[in-house]
Formats: sequence, structure tokens, C-alpha cells
Amino acid sequence: MKKLFLYLLMFLWLGFPGLANAVDGSRFILLSSTIGPIDSGIVDALENAFEKETGIRVRHVGAGTGAALNIARKGNVDLVMVHAKSLEEKFVQEGFGTQRIPLMYNDFVLVGPVTDPAGIKGMKTAAEALGRIAEKGVPFISRGDKSGTHVAEMGLWAKAGLKPSGPWYQIYEKGSEGNAPTLKYANQQGAYTVIDRATYLALKDQISLVILVEGDEAMLNYISLIPVSQKKFKTVNATDTMRFVNWLTDPQKGQIIIRDFGREKYGAPLFFPNSEAWQKARMKQSVH
Repeated sequence: MKKLFLYLLMFLWLGFPGLANAVDGSRFILLSSTIGPIDSGIVDALENAFEKETGIRVRHVGAGTGAALNIARKGNVDLVMVHAKSLEEKFVQEGFGTQRIPLMYNDFVLVGPVTDPAGIKGMKTAAEALGRIAEKGVPFISRGDKSGTHVAEMGLWAKAGLKPSGPWYQIYEKGSEGNAPTLKYANQQGAYTVIDRATYLALKDQISLVILVEGDEAMLNYISLIPVSQKKFKTVNATDTMRFVNWLTDPQKGQIIIRDFGREKYGAPLFFPNSEAWQKARMKQSVH
């Protein structure tokens, strides 16, 4: 019932774009986020900590990066959190967003059955591994939904010089629901897939697929913030949005939460801080 209430409330908010004040007079921000960080729990953790400190509420809606940006193109949110550089740059160039702001990163991994029928375990690059999967014609699952994960996957196929097609290459019909359902489906099918490490770590005790290829620089997954342009949509809550952005990128606030998130539960962080302020702080520490 609580989830239903929240969904109905979000529907009402999205129906009235850019509202900066709730019915009770308090302020809030609407965020359109790619699904992976939501599923991991880090979006809730960041929103709750910010609200506790400032009293400003942040509520989010989840969608693949392409869909998340399209929600913002209608002026229905104040901020987006996404992970597909080419789509992000286009969004800003079109005037819908003000700038791309680095927030955090993790990485993609190539997972598959323990039996590894394609024989890719230990390969150094995803491109080499994908080439072997295509050569062997073994099942591979794609989200196929123009999400950040799908865009990243297609970039890896391009590096391999391939355009995947054929009965072995399957587009999951519910891929738009996110990485978690896609990974579970790949597990059911005993297939290979490209997935972000955070999703894999969150589900590893529920599935039999294992990481076979990792550590390729081409598989790094950078997540950015883009404030929606108030010039484009006058109702955007730009003031509170930038306060949230500054808090998220602060080395002593949001970036610390990102650094520590997941360590206790999974034995490893799910994301790594990547704001410019964080990078500068690290450089100063290394000098001293």
C-alpha cells in the first residue's frame, strides 16, 4: 500500500512539472534516474541523507537512460542521473540540460554460465570475449532498450567490429524494467550478458551466473548528473536542484556516502566517487 501511494504521488507530481513546493509548503526536487543506482539502494540513501540535513525532499522516478532523458525533455523533472555519454551530450546540446556533472562510477562485467560454453573466462577485453560468443553462437541476452547499459553494450560490440544478430542474440522483451530483471532472465536462460557490477553483487546469491570478463577500461560505467535547464522550463526548481548537486559532489558529504555504500553488506563498494571536487581533494592528499 505504501508503494502504491508513492507511485500515485509521483504520478501526480509528474503531471504538474517543476512544482517547487509541496502541498504542505515544503520544498522538493524531482529526479529522473537510471534504474541501476535505484535498484542498488544508493539513490534512496543519498536522498534521505540530503533531506535529513536540509529539509528539502527529493523524489525519483526510474527509467533507462534514454527514457529518463525523455522524461526530462518534457520538463517533468528538475535533475537527471544517467550513464550514457553520447545521449547526455546530445541532451545538453539540445538545450534541455545545463551541463554534465561527474558524480560516480562503477564498471560493467561480462557474466555467463559456470560451464562457460564460449570459453571466454579470463579474456582481457570484452571485445575479444564478445567476438568469441558471436563465433560460437551461444545465447546472449541484451536489454535492447536504449538504456545506458544497452548503449554501453553496443559500444563494446562496436569495439569488436560486430553487429550482433541471429537466434543466439536475444533482446529481453522486459529489458526496460532494468538490469536486475535482465540479469535474472539471463540466469534463467543460462546465457551471457553485460551487466553493471553493482547489480551483479546485489543478486549474486540468487543466481548461478559468474563474472567471466572484467577489468577492461572500456567497461567503466560513469554516472553523471544533469540539471534540467530553467531557461527551457521556467518551472524547474533550479535553486534547490543546484544545492542538491553541490551536496552530492561535496567530498565531505555525498561523495563520502558513495565511497562507503555497500562495503559492509557486500564486502566491497558498489560505486566510486568521481566528482571534480573529490578528485581535487584526492590530489591534495597525495601531494601531502
